[in-house]
Amino acid sequence: MRRHDSLSGTPATRAWFASGERAYGSSLLLICLLALLALSVPMAIGIGPVQIAPAVTWKVLSSHALRLLAGRESTGAWSSGQDTIVWLIRFPRVILGGLVGAGLALVGAVLQAVTRNSLADPHLLGVTSGATLGAVTVILYLGETIGIATLPIAAFIGALLAMFIVMAVAMRHGRLNSDRLLLSGVAVSFFVMAMANLLLFLGDHRATSSVLFWMLGGLGLARWSLLAIPAVVLAAGFVFLTATARSLNAVIAGDQTAATLGINVSALRIQVFVVASLMTGVMVAMSGSIGFVGLMIPHIARRFVGADHRWLLPVTALLGAIFLIWVDVAARTVIAPEDLPIGVATAAIGGVFFIWLMKRR
Repeated sequence: MRRHDSLSGTPATRAWFASGERAYGSSLLLICLLALLALSVPMAIGIGPVQIAPAVTWKVLSSHALRLLAGRESTGAWSSGQDTIVWLIRFPRVILGGLVGAGLALVGAVLQAVTRNSLADPHLLGVTSGATLGAVTVILYLGETIGIATLPIAAFIGALLAMFIVMAVAMRHGRLNSDRLLLSGVAVSFFVMAMANLLLFLGDHRATSSVLFWMLGGLGLARWSLLAIPAVVLAAGFVFLTATARSLNAVIAGDQTAATLGINVSALRIQVFVVASLMTGVMVAMSGSIGFVGLMIPHIARRFVGADHRWLLPVTALLGAIFLIWVDVAARTVIAPEDLPIGVATAAIGGVFFIWLMKRR
């Protein structure tokens, strides 16, 4: 018995038990967040200018699921209007909100890791602005020259170019300077948005109002036909980023530490920047410019699971999805029947969060 007590008291054993407790707590948190997300979807579908009872929402969803999976038609005590609102309008909107929220939150988490800057965010680093410029160029001047993928591709190219310009400006003597990174991102973001506004001013004024509303961010254009691209990009990006979780943990400790562990830091950064730009470009193309999700959500997730990206990334994705779903609910009800641009709501929340974060630093 004495031998067992002495063994359990060694630092290695205590660390093993502590890591096991953290893994158990993180797993439990993931399960709770998954359950909360599953509950949030039908609840958010029922809330809006036209209120729909939860029972009706469930019946409509189960009816369409039964038709898709088993090919069986199911009728019930709900109107065709309720069916249209639930299945064709709000359900795709809620799904898109979850995809965009998860994607932007993931991008923020990995950018904060590879830049070692807790204020890094696709909006503050100019990535969102670059994606917006690419999308505005297509909407006003090019059109869907290669089909439905034209807008996401243009937004991706704009985001990628903006990201690499920011990184080139922030590099000093071959090293990434954290303070210069944020300043470079803000400068590039202002310049790129000035270009987008110039194109908007010079473009077709008949399209200006719709483009301007899109630039403010919103999920009102969500349709089933548009969900495949962001869903595939989010799934592929999540798989890739979670595969690099251990490398991201090492990079946080410093480039030299990561290099001694056999990690090619430069190659990892380039890979992460490309994936982050792709995800940001696609999400911006689908929803417009939505800022500060990538700044806030990773910080909130770290308070629950710490800085281990094996747990941080999935928790961040789920929190981001839940957050944007409910922000969209507020945006479409606060001035109903009009839609408040969701980018306005996230900017207001993010501005307060950014000030709080700066005060803590």
